[in-house]
Amino acid sequence: MTISKELLDILACPKCKGEIHLTQGGDGLICDRCRLLYEIRDDIPIMLIDEARPLDK
Repeated sequence: MTISKELLDILACPKCKGEIHLTQGGDGLICDRCRLLYEIRDDIPIMLIDEARPLDK
C-alpha cells in the first residue's frame, strides 16, 4: 500500500512546515528545504523530527 494523494497533499514537514514529496521508491517522504527524510513504516509516515534522517549533500 502506498500513501494516498489526498494524505500527501495535507502532510507538511514538521520542522519547517514546507512541502514534502514521496521518495522514488515510495519508502519515505523528503523535505528538500530541510534536507530530511521521514521514513514510512508499515504504511505509516513517521513525521517526528528526532527520527528523520539527514540527506546526503
